[in-house]
Amino acid sequence: MRIAIDARELSGRPTGVGRYLAGILNAWATLPDAESHDFVLCAPSPIDTAVSRRGRTSTVVSAGSGTWWEQRTLPRLIRQSNADILFAPAYTAPLLSPVPIVVTIHDVSFAAHPDWFTLREGWRRRTLTRLTALRAARVLTISEFSKREITEHLKTNAAKIDVIYPGVPDLAVDRTQQSQVQTILYVGSLFNRRHISELIDGFARLARRRNDVRLELVGDNRTTPHIEIDRVAEASGVADHIGRHAYLSEAQLAALYGRARAFVFLSDYEGFGLTPLEALSVGIPIVVLDTPVSREIYGAAALYVDRPEPVLIEAALERVLSDEAERLRIQSAASDTLARYSWQTCAARVLDVLLACAH
Repeated sequence: MRIAIDARELSGRPTGVGRYLAGILNAWATLPDAESHDFVLCAPSPIDTAVSRRGRTSTVVSAGSGTWWEQRTLPRLIRQSNADILFAPAYTAPLLSPVPIVVTIHDVSFAAHPDWFTLREGWRRRTLTRLTALRAARVLTISEFSKREITEHLKTNAAKIDVIYPGVPDLAVDRTQQSQVQTILYVGSLFNRRHISELIDGFARLARRRNDVRLELVGDNRTTPHIEIDRVAEASGVADHIGRHAYLSEAQLAALYGRARAFVFLSDYEGFGLTPLEALSVGIPIVVLDTPVSREIYGAAALYVDRPEPVLIEAALERVLSDEAERLRIQSAASDTLARYSWQTCAARVLDVLLACAH
């Protein structure tokens, strides 16, 4: 069978959805059940990544961008590739696709919290995602929480939705590095819902008492309404203790993970939340906001903050850095939590859905 894949998220600097797709493609390259199938990556620009050259994977490219490329160019690439089915890993797909569609909808923040988006962008996302879910043969999502949200906000039949947890990247991290600096790490795009300003305020309270702490923020600033994070850091009075990185290579990110003593991710709303699991996988205790999806994904392997208030954030950061019993508790619980997430299992289940829908 020939499987066409919307591979736009692998172009440029892959982040959340791109890493999700890369994890599946890497696993397909090693799965015996995938050996007899061809995977065609459809993209608007060349894909400079190893996943495009593994197993029976090829790439077709036609220039363009955004919704116009998706709705007008992608169907042509699907026909050109003689595909039997389309895997759309990023919320939407061409509504006039010449083959059946399996789409992954990671979350519906644009429908559950429309105030987080501009009027135009929110309307575009809600409309295209609803129509894609209606058009698709199956809808995949990455948590039971997101399944409930998709059912409620997109009015998609729950029987049409499959929950398939993603895996956790296998990071090559050297945790033997010694440092006098207590590094707290955040990795992920900067959204308003992730309370970066409050995190900086909470960290600043801690840094005024402790000169040995540092906060590293890794992620592109996508706040709406826009927040100048650098200005927030400057206003905190501890800007020299805060590092900002819009993007880091895998090697650079691995080096930061190697130095980090704690990881923080204070998000109101996620479909899953992968980067805290990455931290757990290399032995870094995590601090997360107490939400239903956080409880579902991280279980006992986290220190939970009730509300994104600076005084509570300060207390949680102090505890995760200094309370050895709490650190050991989180690290001990991590093995059971991480055992639930496997790219091999995820890729095998996604392939089963694709084969069933193609037939």
